[in-house]
Amino acid sequence: MFSTCIFCHASLGANAVIEPFPVGRRLAFDPARGRLWVVCTQCERWNLSPLDERWEAIEVCERKFRGTKLRFSTDNVGLARIADGVTLVRIGEPLRPELAAWRYGDQFGRRRRHRIAQAGAGVTTVGATLVGGPAVGVSVGGFAWLLSQWGRAIVYGSPKAIIARIPIGGGVVVPVRRADLERLAVRGGTSATDWALCVRYSSSPSNVPPVELEGAEAQRAAAMLLPVVNRFGGTRAQIAEAVQVLEDAVTPLGVFALTVRQQDHALVMRLPTSVRLALEMAAHEERERRALQGELTALEREWREAEEIAAIADNLLLPSRVDDVIGELRRRPEPTGT
Repeated sequence: MFSTCIFCHASLGANAVIEPFPVGRRLAFDPARGRLWVVCTQCERWNLSPLDERWEAIEVCERKFRGTKLRFSTDNVGLARIADGVTLVRIGEPLRPELAAWRYGDQFGRRRRHRIAQAGAGVTTVGATLVGGPAVGVSVGGFAWLLSQWGRAIVYGSPKAIIARIPIGGGVVVPVRRADLERLAVRGGTSATDWALCVRYSSSPSNVPPVELEGAEAQRAAAMLLPVVNRFGGTRAQIAEAVQVLEDAVTPLGVFALTVRQQDHALVMRLPTSVRLALEMAAHEERERRALQGELTALEREWREAEEIAAIADNLLLPSRVDDVIGELRRRPEPTGT
């Protein structure tokens, strides 16, 4: 059973109240359509469950939801906090704009608040260093450029950081750095597709044009890169505009085709915030649509990759000596009773 967010690789946590599905602290479910998501408490993304046990888990969620009096409900969406601090989100029959606003509003709003707090912390840190510099005999002027870059890295992230590893076909996976996002673009595709995603990756020579991805490869790459592009989230007004863009496009991937028709080879970073948010919504809604139509193998593979990445990240925090000690303890014979 999966336990790691497919998007940010953080632990999804555990619960002891939904016995058929003991993963997650916040579960969203749609009993009519048989959908079950684990909402990551770190990035607020909805992880669609591909597990066969979801029908039984949905039944338990429905029973728990109806059994609590501490719940808030509209005609289409309900929220209830049950035992052990677990939160249930029940989806009824909402119109698409309402569901999109509900799902993505928390994500984008949380990102925005987090970045504002991060920017404040960066300014405070840089200011304290500037004040303390002369006290230890360091020239403020000598630190000015370095500190400005430091503060920028705190707010925007390092341009050299690898933000994703993107499959580009033929079994090749390439690293994409934050600086590469400046060249990320959508343009018209071949006769078989409406659009293509142009991705520059760090190991490609500067004189080589960005690789163009189409179809499933483009959709997966967009789902991985757009959350980083939209790291500052959006205001309520921008989120509402994004939902309207999504609605006007009729189908999720129609947002990409609509963007290309308005501006071929559009650099994603230069698009209006509402359009960028709509593209991210579309990428993930299309991924879920494909999964719900039976293409769960790819979804399961992505989640397994997230589990592996999380395990590697956890191990990086431990000294090698810890693994040696654990291995030694495992090899010891179990003590016999007296």
